[in-house]
Amino acid sequence: MIKVGTIGCGHWGPNHIRVFAQLPGSESLMCADLDEKRLNQIKDLYPNIETTKDYNDILNNPDVDAVCVSAPTNHHYEMTRQSLNAGKHVICEKPLSLSVKECEDLKALAREKNLVLMVGHVFVFNPGIIWLKKYIDSGELGRIHYAYATRTNLGPFRYDVNALWDLAPHDISIFNYLFDSKPMNVSARGQICLDHSLEDLAFATLEYPDKIMANIHVSWLDPKKVRQITIVGDKKMVVWDDLDNIGPIKLYDKHVEKTSSFYSTYGEFQLLSKEGSITIPKIGFGEPLKAQAQYFLDCIAQSQGPDVADAQKGADVVATLHAIQESMDQKGSHVNVA
Repeated sequence: MIKVGTIGCGHWGPNHIRVFAQLPGSESLMCADLDEKRLNQIKDLYPNIETTKDYNDILNNPDVDAVCVSAPTNHHYEMTRQSLNAGKHVICEKPLSLSVKECEDLKALAREKNLVLMVGHVFVFNPGIIWLKKYIDSGELGRIHYAYATRTNLGPFRYDVNALWDLAPHDISIFNYLFDSKPMNVSARGQICLDHSLEDLAFATLEYPDKIMANIHVSWLDPKKVRQITIVGDKKMVVWDDLDNIGPIKLYDKHVEKTSSFYSTYGEFQLLSKEGSITIPKIGFGEPLKAQAQYFLDCIAQSQGPDVADAQKGADVVATLHAIQESMDQKGSHVNVA
């Protein structure tokens, strides 16, 4: 039984507590938050959990095997570093840190301590995203031309990071997973619409190897909640809609053919669109957060580092975010991803 302590009981913390309490191989032993009201709410749901306002109580408890860091982003590095130094395995919410160097430091520290370090890139555990990966790897879509992601809603508004750093880590981690690489370069524009210093929306274009272009649109100021990804190949096209509970994946048998038409004096090529059927595969509807937690527990039990959502992939996402932010600051200039 792996005993877990969760730091931060705000938006996502209670979900982590629930999942680790439900899985047969783990126990939500402790949680920490500065808000007494939040702690009382957790205690009402889980009477056996130990609550504290000082997260060091979790780090100093020898019965805690692993820590889930679900605090605000600017605390991720320090809390993860302290947890690793305390001998705890760690799963940290995205992004792993605000600095690529800090991500690399955490990666090295986890290796030195022989501890599991994972990042909460939960969408790579989503059944629909895994299905997209299978379509790409099998070659069914053919050569990928481009992809685009839309992640919008009216709020929730944050004051520690902008909409890019809040929302785009999901889609960057998804594209990096689908295309087995971080992007080579980016260009982006963002805008501050509300009366504060943080961008509320961003449009980013990412160039991946093999001439794959990907676009990401994130916004806190949209009338409709959207969580969609479209991938266009030269054989077929596919759309993933995370909010579609009936058929989140739709595979379109559509492509463009180049045919030769001959006339009396010359021959020319014509582009013809070919449209076939739409396939809605039956996929599993397992909870991604629970699958992520189970993978984390399995890595601990097997004493092996994660292949999915590891610290290096977390660093790749942060490097991409920095490049996008730099491009936004320069009004859309072309920036290489370090």
